[in-house]
Amino acid sequence: MTVQPNMNKKQRAITPTPKKRRRTEQKSTFNRVLVKVFRIVVTVFLLLVAWIVYIQWKVQIAPDQTLPKQVDVGIVLGASLRKDIPSPGLQERLDLAIDLYKEGRFKQLIVSGGLDHNGSKLTEAEGMRNYLVKKGLPAKSILIEPRATSTYENLLYSKQIMDEQGLVSSIIMTHQFHGSRSLDIAETIGLKQPLISSMKSEVLFMPYHEARETLAYTKWYLTKLLLMAGI
Repeated sequence: MTVQPNMNKKQRAITPTPKKRRRTEQKSTFNRVLVKVFRIVVTVFLLLVAWIVYIQWKVQIAPDQTLPKQVDVGIVLGASLRKDIPSPGLQERLDLAIDLYKEGRFKQLIVSGGLDHNGSKLTEAEGMRNYLVKKGLPAKSILIEPRATSTYENLLYSKQIMDEQGLVSSIIMTHQFHGSRSLDIAETIGLKQPLISSMKSEVLFMPYHEARETLAYTKWYLTKLLLMAGI
């Protein structure tokens, strides 16, 4: 005869049933998974914040380079046209190019930029050339690169023109917020000791452009990794 252990009501009440034990174990497992997910989310968030801070630091510290007396060519990086006329921001870049040209820093210019999808009939390069000619620069001193749709292409296609024309040294003209990425791209594609000449904008809404530069810089780093991998 089997002897049943004596259990009072209180003991029976605190002894979990198999069903309750399963629920407790499931809840414990869920909590552990929840903690792991939370840690992953926090880690990703902190990495994202660190990346944004790093990129914004790069954006704020424009390359500070001493320009030589003369180089082979100046390169003006394109921006949008408005009714086939350079936008105020692009005019700032072109005015910088005019100043450096008059200082004798270069005798030839490459203006780079393709067709905007904003109703413009001219490419950015053609609109830039027209602006420079109206400002008194000789048309024969201006080479146009009318295909580029990104900073990477601006510099890549400009380098192709330089190689065809036997031009080696260069000064790249753009805005300060754009200078660090432009220099990194120029060095990556193989321009020999590229130089950046940049200016602060008086017409652009900088919070927007600096925030946008974070995305553009991230895209460039991904492109750079693919190029390094030979893809």
